[in-house]
Amino acid sequence: MSAAVRPSNDPLFHHWMPFTANRQFQEQPRLIARAEGVYYYNTHGEKLLDGSSGLYCIPLGHGRREIREAVAKQMEELDYAPPFQYGVPTAFRLATEVAQMLPAGLNRVFFTCSGSEAADTALKVAIQYHRARGEGQRMRFIGRERGYHGVNFGGWSVGGMVANRKSFGVGLPGVSHLRHTHIKENYFQMGEGEHGADLADDLERFVNLHGADTIAACIVEPIAGSTGILVPPKGYLKRLREICTKHGILLIFDEVITGFGRTGEAFAAQTFGATPDILTMAKAITNGSIPMAAVAVRDEIQQVIQDAAPANTIEFAHGYTYSAHPAACAAGLATLKIYREEDTFSRVKALAPDFLEQIGSFKGMPGVIDTRGFGLLGAVEVTPKGKPGERGFEILRKAFENGLVLRSAGDNLVLAPPFAATPDQISEMIDILRRLIKES
Repeated sequence: MSAAVRPSNDPLFHHWMPFTANRQFQEQPRLIARAEGVYYYNTHGEKLLDGSSGLYCIPLGHGRREIREAVAKQMEELDYAPPFQYGVPTAFRLATEVAQMLPAGLNRVFFTCSGSEAADTALKVAIQYHRARGEGQRMRFIGRERGYHGVNFGGWSVGGMVANRKSFGVGLPGVSHLRHTHIKENYFQMGEGEHGADLADDLERFVNLHGADTIAACIVEPIAGSTGILVPPKGYLKRLREICTKHGILLIFDEVITGFGRTGEAFAAQTFGATPDILTMAKAITNGSIPMAAVAVRDEIQQVIQDAAPANTIEFAHGYTYSAHPAACAAGLATLKIYREEDTFSRVKALAPDFLEQIGSFKGMPGVIDTRGFGLLGAVEVTPKGKPGERGFEILRKAFENGLVLRSAGDNLVLAPPFAATPDQISEMIDILRRLIKES
């Protein structure tokens, strides 16, 4: 029976799934019933290795008791309070602890509920900051090809993944895109490539074309994740920082995927030695247990916006019903405590070299056209068969049948193992992927 005529009493009928081939899924469901540690379990009770840390959001593994108990305790004390004109103690505690992990100067933290909301919040902060300082003509944004900043109108407008853009029209006006950094000179390179730092000079071209005084911000992911793990060339992010500083353009790093240890430091900004003006984060802030995200800004940015408003008025007319939700704050505090007490980010540094060596070992396999990675992010790109993305999706589907949950981005197969995974579990993920590529 085709998906179009499934009866309404079918248990798969009513749920319209996000970013999913719904018709195919209804014919061949991939249902996950529970999780523990680095494993999922399907509805038959069979184990599946979590090769993608959920959706890059569960580095500590599933079912952490400390987080569960912290949330339950918070819900017993306070389930909800309005975030507009009222505050909860845990929100201020969490903001302080996040700020202590961030690069120096990024001390003001605004909570949202998702990475998409964080991206749109960052863009609005940039616009209001320039207006507050008398440069309201700075309305342009510069994104990057193959970038991903969520699915809200602002985020997908500055994003540069064609499949995510083509369905919804032209997006925000005044948006330009830098070229992406996936160049052949850096193929089969683990870590930062030697070539391509000059691609950052695209920003100078837009300055020359539009005028620096029209550009509000440039937004990039330090490592482009959703498109298939594009690691920046050496010096690229530092060069972007220099150009933005020179022209008064705010630099925004989208660290929704890289934040909280994925590169071996708390944030990729620290790993690559380039500090943005605004930084977005989500996913691992609560170990994926409760939706939460945040935007961190330089002190001056928040201060300028605050000082420009009349006394006793709302300075930044933006926020969400569930901003700084008490339960999410409790989950965040418990998660950050585990990061500290278990020295989690050092574990990433210990696991990464062998993981990247194994990703690099796909070089030379028939049908593999590139491998790349950094920290505990790795991608194997395979030659398309049929339409672009068909082979990647088929490998994702067969991986589920063979005990592995992974990500596919077109024909890029992505592994982002939990930090809690053992070397043997990571090798098992690699072995399954290798076998499926050979068979595809």
